Amino acid sequence: MLWQWCLARAFPLHRRVGEAAFFPDVTLLKPLKGCDAMTEDCLRSWLAQEYRGRVQILFGVADEDDPVCWLARRLLKQFPDADAQLVVCGPPRGANFKVSNLVELERLACYEVVVISDADVRVTPDFLANIVAPLREEQMGLVNCFYRLANSPTLAMRWEALAINADFWGQVLQARSLKPLGFALGAVMATRRRQLREIGGLRALADCLADDFQLGRRIAKRGYRIELSPLVVECWSPPVGWVAAWKHQLRWARTIRVCQPAPYFFSILSNPTLWPLLYLAVNPTAPALVLGLGCWFVRMATALDLQARLEQGPLAPAPGPRAAGRGQPLGGWGRVRNAWLALLKDLLHASIWLLAFTGNTIEWRSRKMRLRRDGSIIAE
Repeated sequence: MLWQWCLARAFPLHRRVGEAAFFPDVTLLKPLKGCDAMTEDCLRSWLAQEYRGRVQILFGVADEDDPVCWLARRLLKQFPDADAQLVVCGPPRGANFKVSNLVELERLACYEVVVISDADVRVTPDFLANIVAPLREEQMGLVNCFYRLANSPTLAMRWEALAINADFWGQVLQARSLKPLGFALGAVMATRRRQLREIGGLRALADCLADDFQLGRRIAKRGYRIELSPLVVECWSPPVGWVAAWKHQLRWARTIRVCQPAPYFFSILSNPTLWPLLYLAVNPTAPALVLGLGCWFVRMATALDLQARLEQGPLAPAPGPRAAGRGQPLGGWGRVRNAWLALLKDLLHASIWLLAFTGNTIEWRSRKMRLRRDGSIIAE
């Protein structure tokens, strides 16, 4: 835990490039499905980028009747000068519906640099200029960045937000300290069409659940570097309760277990709440209690510090009025009052860790899928 905290404190989070001089023409691939109160603001943040190069934006949806089509078309009318279009991609051609849309969008890409982003991501106006900057190096194969859950109106979402905003990025930096990154984080990924061609195109990922992990791994295996940008993007989600949050965390755990079985198995050793509790259970003495309380205090303090550090960077343009009441990141005293969630998160994740090894079934967008050993999925 302290190892992760030190690495996170040393990482130049939120640092912007200086006077950028690298502005390659970019194609943005944006797969869409459904919409909520924040979808419009998320998409608008990409159309309003302050970027000197040419930008082609491709919104992809599987079904003409999807409600996001009306929203996307309205946005396109608001930005008549943008090189942007909505593409109806048709029925999925693989188990991963998002990648199926990306495969169709990839065919229409005009420029060498390709940026892939999830629908719920909102960015600052200078984001594109910053994320593509490392690609000026020929051996740079893919650039990705950390993300933060930007809203947490329910207790279950605050639990998830703590797992992402306080713990996840420290764990990624810990993995990078052991060896060069061999995977990617999927909120935003910037690469080149050349690298995509070398791995067989996005169609090679059409049946993969963790398409971001597989994309990064296959590019890294070709000898290219995977870079972590200091930028942080916002991810906005509709309010969910405990059942949906639990299913999401279990899907994520089983995905990581399939992708990296050994590291995930040993990840239980870094649970900073579980082991002091077990030690106290077998050794119920005053010194053990003092040790346990000390460990838990440090755990909560480091979690609060890392969460504040991730969330203190530049914000994207203010969300529209329809987002009112959706919940914002807790600040100051609000975080302190929720520090106990770090301990609850650790104990719940110990259960999720165990369940990750007891089955291969996941639920994704109300679809029940079965995970295979190679990370691909099939419908149940």
